[in-house]
Amino acid sequence: MTAKGEVRDASGGRPVALVTGVGRTAGIGAGVVRRLAVSGWDIAFTYWNAYDARMEWGQEEGASEAIRAELVACGAACAGIEADLADVGTPERVFAEAESRLGAVTALVLCHCESVDSGLLDTTVESFDRHFAVNARGSWLMVREFGRRFRGPYGSGRIVALTSDHTAGNLPYGASKGALDRITLAAARELAGLGVTANVVNPGPVDTGWMPGETREHVRAATPLGRLGTPDDTAHLVDFLCSPRGQWVNGQVLMSNGGFA
Repeated sequence: MTAKGEVRDASGGRPVALVTGVGRTAGIGAGVVRRLAVSGWDIAFTYWNAYDARMEWGQEEGASEAIRAELVACGAACAGIEADLADVGTPERVFAEAESRLGAVTALVLCHCESVDSGLLDTTVESFDRHFAVNARGSWLMVREFGRRFRGPYGSGRIVALTSDHTAGNLPYGASKGALDRITLAAARELAGLGVTANVVNPGPVDTGWMPGETREHVRAATPLGRLGTPDDTAHLVDFLCSPRGQWVNGQVLMSNGGFA
């Protein structure tokens, strides 16, 4: 850490964080990369416009360019990479591009997801398989690629994955996120020899523009502080976990949801 609290790599420069799922300026991923950029990280981020285009909120035109401009204004070198994480060849390509443009990746933050509401009786096989391809298999392959390539100083590597505890009415999303939890916790053990920590963060319901009015009021009422979660709330915890101060937190599933119940 520097006197100003910024992280530095072994050579005294800015380390590189690779963050997935940064497709919307109001999203959790965008909040995470902004916070990391302020803390001294250079940022590679992925987005997948085709996903947002088929969601209710739609694709946000110019989002990746706007996010990139914000990060540069914070002093970060930046690389935005469009990437379909359902494609098994994507992780190797993403890491190769991130390394060629910014240098070796020290932290991997998994904010991406496939999320389409459906339950036990109405989930299609196609949707179930897509959720697991993106949320579980894609995440595993990203973690695997990180482990294969990591050569940083012992104790400096970080993996943080965002999860959810959804079950009823959101079966494929919740089940695939449960698989992601186990993959990440396995990384905390299996990558220990590299000095890499791996943790899971459950941010609870976060106000990124997806909640209808009834849901917003329910969340407020069910949260002790009486407000909605924000991307910044999640980003501050991710920032801590990625910093030297967070190196003793490892193999944990952390709730960062304001006590939502």
